[in-house]
Amino acid sequence: MNHTNLGGSFRLGDREVRRMGYGAMQLAGPGVFGPPRDRPGALAVLREAVASGVNHIDTSDFYGPHLTNQLIREALHPYPDDLVIVTKISARRGADGAWLPAMSRPELIQAVHDNLRNLGLDVLEVVNLRSMHGIHGPAEGSIEEPLTVLAQLQSQGLVRHIGVSNVTRTQIAQARSLCAIACVQNFYNLAQRADDALIGELARSGTAYVPFFPLGGFTPLQSTTLNEVAAGLGATPMQVALAWLQQRAPNLLLIPGTSSLAHLRENLAAATLTLPPQAVTVLDRIAAEAGTPPH
Repeated sequence: MNHTNLGGSFRLGDREVRRMGYGAMQLAGPGVFGPPRDRPGALAVLREAVASGVNHIDTSDFYGPHLTNQLIREALHPYPDDLVIVTKISARRGADGAWLPAMSRPELIQAVHDNLRNLGLDVLEVVNLRSMHGIHGPAEGSIEEPLTVLAQLQSQGLVRHIGVSNVTRTQIAQARSLCAIACVQNFYNLAQRADDALIGELARSGTAYVPFFPLGGFTPLQSTTLNEVAAGLGATPMQVALAWLQQRAPNLLLIPGTSSLAHLRENLAAATLTLPPQAVTVLDRIAAEAGTPPH
């Protein structure tokens, strides 16, 4: 099935991408570490995503590490002209799979070159600097030094556009004082809505907001309310959660991830689902139930 519209489009850097994209994190092994359980299946998911109209793939060379980008290259290279691959840097993996900060100048330079090599690219379209001041969520701390390194790599022609991830409002303001910011990528979904006001501000400035873990991530969304709304609409709970994000604001670019063809098809089909106003009102209560009311 080809969902060519995929929720419309929005500008990412200087490219228009369809709002329903694909996140490659789950292509790696358990814990985003090591090889996939089903390598041919992982390649098939990537190929079907692009064949179905997806032209925005989110990845990182610290997924695996290295393996996810190598899968993307094997499945899709040479890449379609309209495909935008977005990566992120500033973390590395320990031998035990731990997520460790890697924000020094040599580590950031190495990360950009690792992404280029493993993806088979001469230039990276968008690179997100992920703040590692907080491993599991945004935490204050200057990102000037690592962002300056990334901006220098941009001036060398290795990076076209820069984004920021896992960041606070203060860090976004600091980033914008140093270079143009193409996107902000933070944790946001039906139950996690701390960035509600920020999304509106970014929309007004034409900046893309990319919610990671749109379906809950390592702890998938679970809600009786969500299940009831989905049943009433003849859809799955995850389709409703994605449709809610699509209707939340025009600058949201979705990157649900999966290693399953069935789940990929389910996610892409959510792009055709329109939620009636009453359903949106009911769904808006989920954040309060989860203890993270809209800001």
